[in-house]
Amino acid sequence: MSLASFSRRAALAVAGLSTVLAALPALAESVYPSKPITLVVPFPPGGSADTVGRLMGQQLSEALGQPVIIDNRPGAGTAIAAGLVAKAPADGHTLLISSGSTFTANPAIRTNLPYDAVKSFDPIAVVARIPLIVLANTGVPVNNVKEFVAALRATPDKYAYASFGSGSTAHFTGEIVLRAVGAKILHVPYKGSAPAMTDLIGGQVTFSVDTVTAALPQLKAGKVKAIGVTTAKRSSQLPDVPTFAEAGYPEIDADTWIMVVAPKGTPAPVRQKLESTLARIVAMPAVAAQLRANGAEPLFSGSAASATLIEKELPLMRAIAQRADIRPD
Repeated sequence: MSLASFSRRAALAVAGLSTVLAALPALAESVYPSKPITLVVPFPPGGSADTVGRLMGQQLSEALGQPVIIDNRPGAGTAIAAGLVAKAPADGHTLLISSGSTFTANPAIRTNLPYDAVKSFDPIAVVARIPLIVLANTGVPVNNVKEFVAALRATPDKYAYASFGSGSTAHFTGEIVLRAVGAKILHVPYKGSAPAMTDLIGGQVTFSVDTVTAALPQLKAGKVKAIGVTTAKRSSQLPDVPTFAEAGYPEIDADTWIMVVAPKGTPAPVRQKLESTLARIVAMPAVAAQLRANGAEPLFSGSAASATLIEKELPLMRAIAQRADIRPD
């Protein structure tokens, strides 16, 4: 074979390889998903993240043509589930849907996490934000923010508040509220919203901080009382419940957000397909209505905005943790 002939064949081979490589991203997108998707939820069934996760899973399954399996992996303040997904194959078939507890609260107080909030995941999208609310046992003679603040300042040793976990977004929000109103009461952490709500209803604790999602059915049943919402605007599902900001505490503006992420290194076409699909899902009127009915506010933020959210919120949470001496269990 002449040198010229060999050079021509080599050039053709390189050109062919380049064509194949250029086609790989499109191929990855076209065949994804090639098997069922596992959507890991780091909370027990019935909580806000689980409710949103099941709705997103159902819609993703219909849009992508593959089953979406909800895998509830509660424990260790969401770290068990997050660690599992961080080590999963980066092919888009294992995803995590979780709240700020995973991405900004945990890293603010824990140094031995089995994942890195920034380095272990590729953010796909925020699909909802959920207002938080301060609740009271029905037997407590406190019915609004003004009475809440007066009671805490007068006899702080008489009261305690529950959250759905030490170092959770509810715990952080509780400490934000207490600092703003100039009071300090005992924090009682629970392993999830359901047991915290049970003890609030039963009178074992006087107050709690929880999501509007968890609070809605109990408020409608008259089993607990609403004191105030912790977001700047009122919840669309609780339009008659004022915010702490309206009561004179504008610095109180805290909620939790629900984000979908994939293991770091997931191919860009797969991430883009998931992001665009979730954008269409959240924009669907029926889905938005279901989110609102469950106390969530439909709000889509893409991958870039989601990554920025983590980067901006993490140092703020670290500052709150240091100031309030928030520690893990």
